[in-house]
Amino acid sequence: MASFEVLAPRLAVVLAAACSIVLVWWLDDVRGERVAALRSRFLLGVPWATLLVLAFVLAVYLFAQDGIDSWYSPVVIPFRAWSYLYPLGMLTAPFSHAGSGHLLGNLVGTLTFAPIAEYAWGHYPDERDGSLPASALQASPVGRILLFVLAVLAVGLLTSFFALGPVIGFSGVVFAFAGVAVVFYPLATVIALAAGNVLQLLYSALSNPVTVASASPSFAPPWWAGIAIQGHALGLLCGVLAGVLLIRRREHAPSAFSLWVGVLLLGVSQSLWAVYWYRGGETFVLFRAVGTVLVFALAGLVAVGVATPDRLSLADRDRGQRSALDVDLGLGDTDIDVGRSVRRVATAVLVASLIGMAVPAVPVNLTAVSDEQVGDASGNGVSASPVPSNALSPNGSARDSDGTNDSNASNASALRANGTIEIRGYTIRYAERVQNQLVSVIDVSAFGETTAVNTSGVIVTNADREIWTTAVSKSRLGFAGSATVRVGGVGWAEVVGVRRSGWSVAGGNSTYKVFLQPNDDDRRLAYAAPPAIGEPVLDGKNVSIAPRRQGFAVVVSRNDTTLERAPIPRKNGSVSVAGLTFERDEGRLLATYGTTELQIAERETYPGS
Repeated sequence: MASFEVLAPRLAVVLAAACSIVLVWWLDDVRGERVAALRSRFLLGVPWATLLVLAFVLAVYLFAQDGIDSWYSPVVIPFRAWSYLYPLGMLTAPFSHAGSGHLLGNLVGTLTFAPIAEYAWGHYPDERDGSLPASALQASPVGRILLFVLAVLAVGLLTSFFALGPVIGFSGVVFAFAGVAVVFYPLATVIALAAGNVLQLLYSALSNPVTVASASPSFAPPWWAGIAIQGHALGLLCGVLAGVLLIRRREHAPSAFSLWVGVLLLGVSQSLWAVYWYRGGETFVLFRAVGTVLVFALAGLVAVGVATPDRLSLADRDRGQRSALDVDLGLGDTDIDVGRSVRRVATAVLVASLIGMAVPAVPVNLTAVSDEQVGDASGNGVSASPVPSNALSPNGSARDSDGTNDSNASNASALRANGTIEIRGYTIRYAERVQNQLVSVIDVSAFGETTAVNTSGVIVTNADREIWTTAVSKSRLGFAGSATVRVGGVGWAEVVGVRRSGWSVAGGNSTYKVFLQPNDDDRRLAYAAPPAIGEPVLDGKNVSIAPRRQGFAVVVSRNDTTLERAPIPRKNGSVSVAGLTFERDEGRLLATYGTTELQIAERETYPGS
């Protein structure tokens, strides 16, 4: 019965979609013409190159990124485009993905735009093309399919080698498909945008027929902060320019209005206006007005570059209103052949825009991550607070307030004094307020923004692979309480667990510890925050909570002088410190002096856990 309840809604979706398609196909009077049109452009009426590209991208995710074993959390870090000095990342980044949602989004985008671009290219030499094929490869359907696939690979590598930052994903190529499609068939491309939503709906309906949801807190940066806007623009411009070169060999081009509308709607719907900057921490700046101007400018340039007629007639425009200057110049009613010049200028601006976006990536991608930068991941910021030596247990293990041990035993991954983990060239550590070496690789300040920004969280570095990244930010860990970091390479992967444990004192301050735990090993203390001082004052004394290897300590002081300290008692326990009594009530710590009782602190809770 349970299996039927699972299968029934999926079968209903399949039957509904199939019946709807068959019904429309039967009612369509020109279905034969549509089939003939497909066969005239595709071998056997099938976009083979699109299918080959889809299979290749999926194979990279499943086998190179270990998505076949970890569908929702593949290996990502080594497959980003970190530097020219790390060829593996540069070559794999445009065909790898950060997760299953990222992958499926780009596969749907490919299914949406790639067939249109492939239709424009065609598997057969175009009869409307004034010249003969340059080679036998271009004359053969199989050869033209192969050329299309090779062009896809080339555009993918271009978007990887000339993208700013460690990009990952096939979206640059998807935008190139869209660029070719919108130049040839602008209105069909706009319709295809809606078709992509239908494909996504079908996938969601089949994978999750019924969803039960309730209100819950969430942690996420602004949605636009996850867009590789420069890489998308690179891909789109590559596609547009390729489309311009192809369509100029055809007899007819779309109208200027349809081109303008198509590019404008494509740019707006695909968020090409989302120009932003990373300010550090979890702060981003969106330049929406600038992005809007750029989208309108792009739409106008494409319309001019493609649809401007060969001959612009001044006579037609100003018939009966010719100026004396026209007569003096001897123009009369003669058509002035300026259309080609206008098109060339518009195309030159598009090419210059492409070069202008690509060139800044070269010095960035040529920069190496030095051993000093790897070491500075914790050395230049706030390191772990000193932990009292008398807090150590006889065997050197750290015991948390819940009784669990933090063993210093080592195995294949070496342990440093600050809890840093090393795995086959990777260094994983926790640090706060360190300079973000990824953003500040080149020192630039403009328009009130700068590349010199700080970061806090779990930092992963690998000098051999030119990797420096904040894998889990401090804010995200503070929200979720735990996270995992996957490192690896082709054919291998390791998982490091991260956990935060802390106390919040009255007044809003908090102190905490961060632990790292490799696969099949004990967790190690990676970071201890400074003590948190509470606002309440009892008998003229201040109370603070401080981390120690054996959990946390309650510290009583007066006039900045520590009077006494003791471990926070276990649940339902109590302890006397400097004349004050502290009682642990589940996750709360209460202080009593005489008849006065106050809540001093409570154990951190994590809404995202």
